[in-house]
Amino acid sequence: MSGIGFEIVARDGAARAGRLRTAHGAVETPAFMPVGTAATVKAMMPDAVAQTGAQILLGNTYHLMLRPGAERIAALGGLHRFMHWPHPILTDSGGFQVMSLAKLRKIGEAGVEFRSHLDGSRHLLTPERSIEVQRLLGADITMALDECMTFPAERAAVEASMKLTLRWAERSRAAFVARWGYGIFGIVQGGVHADLRRDCAERLVEIGFDGYAVGGLAIGEGQETTFAMVEATVPFLPAERPRYLMGVGKPADIVGAVRRGIDLFDCVVPTRSGRTAQAWTRDGPLNMRNACHADDPAPLDPQCGCPACTGFSRAYLHHLVKAGEILGSMLLTQHNLTYYADLMAELRAAIRAGRLADFVLPGDGG
Repeated sequence: MSGIGFEIVARDGAARAGRLRTAHGAVETPAFMPVGTAATVKAMMPDAVAQTGAQILLGNTYHLMLRPGAERIAALGGLHRFMHWPHPILTDSGGFQVMSLAKLRKIGEAGVEFRSHLDGSRHLLTPERSIEVQRLLGADITMALDECMTFPAERAAVEASMKLTLRWAERSRAAFVARWGYGIFGIVQGGVHADLRRDCAERLVEIGFDGYAVGGLAIGEGQETTFAMVEATVPFLPAERPRYLMGVGKPADIVGAVRRGIDLFDCVVPTRSGRTAQAWTRDGPLNMRNACHADDPAPLDPQCGCPACTGFSRAYLHHLVKAGEILGSMLLTQHNLTYYADLMAELRAAIRAGRLADFVLPGDGG
């Protein structure tokens, strides 16, 4: 038997609560994946990440192939052992990072030729090489290589890019080594054009993947358009396969996308916020640099069970931030990831109880 398992245990409207089974364990969905770009979730120990309630992490093909190298990680036992994370890992294909970080990139039928943002060295990332790197890393979920367009872009360019993504998807699927517990997802592109999203989704389903991602969003088009593109895509994806909205991660975005049938999310928002003094709470986001916290003995969020909330006051966290102490980033990051994991658990419970329509996101208007 090859591939990953996915079962839907409850539905509420378009939303689903499910269970995703991989070689390194099961993931209850909807689920949020903390970003571990360079084989680490910044400012966090692996055990602490697990304690937040996170079930699966995202690793980055582009960064890891450049440093320390996929072959080196494979020789050291794979990414799970390398970063001491025994739970599931999804790796992205590297396409977005090539678009956003790489220098002098040249896109052609073969793949993407680029210079590393680290040392200027030349590389060619083909669909086959992307899949090979992800196999060497040992990712439970591999992503097909896609081209992620910038926004805004002319429709003709978006359509040409989408068609290239489909050709790369076929090659990615062919290069993937099927085995039990490991799967590959195709990525739906098409910009902000509903018909292109539909065409891309239908063709990806014909190719056949273990799951499907909606990519190329949350890059400046706005929440309303993001949701519209999700609504234009989801009906053309198989109901029995998991759906992943890439790079979307503010709480209100997650709640809205879950209501529209999305199962998996990733975003740097909670970890980046933790390093920039922002705390996500049930009363909305807080800027811990603000002087109003300097004498406040209350916890960040009295309903949260993380170390920042059970052991320290807002005043102490404010002090750490103002003093530039590393502990401030650590505590706020752990808190934010706990908040996100709690949010996902609450969404799963609401779906199972059939009360997602009544779910309100405190501090954000629902």
